[in-house]
Amino acid sequence: MLIGHSRMAAKPASQDAQSHRVFGQRRKPSKMFRAGIYARVSTHDQQTLPMQNRAMREYAARRGWTITLQVREVSSGAVLRPAREKLLEAARRREIDVVLVWRLDRWGRSVTDLLATLQELEHLGVGFVSLTEALDLTTPAGRAMAGLLAIFAEFEREILRERTRAGLAHARQNGKRLGRPATAAMHTAEIWKLHRAGVSKSEIARQVQIGRTSVRRILGAKL
Repeated sequence: MLIGHSRMAAKPASQDAQSHRVFGQRRKPSKMFRAGIYARVSTHDQQTLPMQNRAMREYAARRGWTITLQVREVSSGAVLRPAREKLLEAARRREIDVVLVWRLDRWGRSVTDLLATLQELEHLGVGFVSLTEALDLTTPAGRAMAGLLAIFAEFEREILRERTRAGLAHARQNGKRLGRPATAAMHTAEIWKLHRAGVSKSEIARQVQIGRTSVRRILGAKL
């Protein structure tokens, strides 16, 4: 009877250990859980920044997390986001255990960018929580949602590829040259042939489709 009792007691302990995991990594106890907070606003919407920060700090307090790093970004869709990169660097150094944001579009520039950063955080064993969408990637349901984001990212890439192909086809139909433009030096022989035939420099430039400066430079090099 004692053996049976010990087995029953071991099962809840195992379940409890699994409940303290983030992306497959063993999670620290709540009082040791370190959060990095990221807030971003546009240059015309800075009044919402205090509200974002207050909501995220209150959420972290309810979860028993310690806020180790708090950064903010004031930009309007900029490609470079130094504050976000600072937070990612902290994650790479294992200085935080979870990233907390107000909304997904505050963090990611696109679905592809969002997925890439979430995958990196997952690889690092760092959780990710977005308050507005109630997205918590420290839970199984949240990780399932991340899988859907991967599908949307591939959908976005396919749309971009299709638009590129359609644009190239349209350009060809209109007789536009595609690819890198030929350098003037490639037309040296033709330029000299026209020049010896008495064609003006302006007319040579028009026929060869290069600048008059390039024509003068090529002709002047051999004078």
